[in-house]
Amino acid sequence: MNISILNLHRNMDKDQLEKLFASYGKVESCEIILDKNTGKSKGFGFVTMTDEAEANKAVSELHGKTISNQKIRVKISG
Repeated sequence: MNISILNLHRNMDKDQLEKLFASYGKVESCEIILDKNTGKSKGFGFVTMTDEAEANKAVSELHGKTISNQKIRVKISG
């Protein structure tokens, strides 16, 4: 399942995001979107998890959670 994560702290890196979701299950892929000009985070990313139940649990438990002083938004993406 593809999951989108919005309102990430600009200093969060791919490894930190993957670790956050790996506590809920197997992460197939993880990406933080970077600005092409600056190379810095745009504040959102995507995670793909192989197990639907694990993905749904991650979404329900992480949506609205404060991570690094940022209240993140997490949802299943198309």
